[in-house]
Amino acid sequence: MVFLENLKSELEKYRPQVEELYSVYDIENAKEKIDELHEKAAEPGFWDDTENSQKVLQQTRSLENKVEKYNKLTAAVDDIEVMIEMAAEEDDDSMVEEINEELKKLGEELEKIKLETLLKGEYDSRNCILTLHAGAGGTEAQDWTEMLYRMYTHWADKHGFKVQVMDILEGGDAGYKSASIFIEGENAYGYLKSEAGIHRLVRISPFDSSGSRHTSFSAVDVMPEIDESIQVEIRPEDIKMDVFRSSGAGGQHINKTSSAVRLTHIPTGLVASCQTQRSQVQNRKYAMMLLTAQLVKIKEQEHLDKISDIKGVQKEIAWGSQIRSYVFMPYTLVKDTRTGYETTQVQAVMDGDLDGFINAYLKDLSLGKIDKN
Repeated sequence: MVFLENLKSELEKYRPQVEELYSVYDIENAKEKIDELHEKAAEPGFWDDTENSQKVLQQTRSLENKVEKYNKLTAAVDDIEVMIEMAAEEDDDSMVEEINEELKKLGEELEKIKLETLLKGEYDSRNCILTLHAGAGGTEAQDWTEMLYRMYTHWADKHGFKVQVMDILEGGDAGYKSASIFIEGENAYGYLKSEAGIHRLVRISPFDSSGSRHTSFSAVDVMPEIDESIQVEIRPEDIKMDVFRSSGAGGQHINKTSSAVRLTHIPTGLVASCQTQRSQVQNRKYAMMLLTAQLVKIKEQEHLDKISDIKGVQKEIAWGSQIRSYVFMPYTLVKDTRTGYETTQVQAVMDGDLDGFINAYLKDLSLGKIDKN
């Protein structure tokens, strides 16, 4: 049958792409490494060092995910081939629709994996810290910042990433003046680095009784998690620590003591804070992680050799033009100014449907159409 011959040809188009993943994912070495990590996890005292054990588990999960993806794709190819053969033997047209659907799923999964292979940056595989700051405009901008916060947490949930709130500074009447969240998951930074920049909102203000149209701005900064494997020299005497009582969400215990921590890097004036953990020690750890990530990012963007050279650089980081516009009124449109990708499904985007924008960014980045910095 002609239909089945066409389906078989389409399957054969996908087969070499799946086979290529064996070398792309380095499956043979991945399996050996998984066995080594399992042995390490079984060693006495392994769980005594929580930080190290979590890193080993994260590395194990990452490798196991690659092997599982490869196995699922090879199984899918085999299953579809069997379905085509059965339909041909039984001269059964009723299976054509089901085979088409399975081929569509296979193609979509391969497309996702192709995007993953574009994540070759030094920090792309890492967890990330996402920070939002409301622009000028008071309540309007603060409400927009909270809307973006909700959008990114929804995106993370959809992709199975773990979200941990590091710091939230609430607005006077509504929204957030600023917020920082830690997003944990494989390639979190690689995907979300596309979101760094100014986000512009145009809508009829819910805070304006006259029903006039307002434009609001919020800045999004995205940084990779920096661990001990990256050597960063920050002198203790250059860090000023302030403690204060936490406010906002976090449970009753959060307000009983001055457990919130604000760190200031004196030479640069960069500030990082955390108030969502149960102890001052934990809050300081997260604040230091955020501060270190800020310093490393600026250091690399400015091609500096030393952290000490950053002095004054952060004052030159000004608000530029928006990377994306979200229009709620007079029409509905979300458009990325860098890639040109757009959609009229505004509510879906605000509910975390960002993959189209992220994919377009990664493709253009790989083609050199977008500056890495």
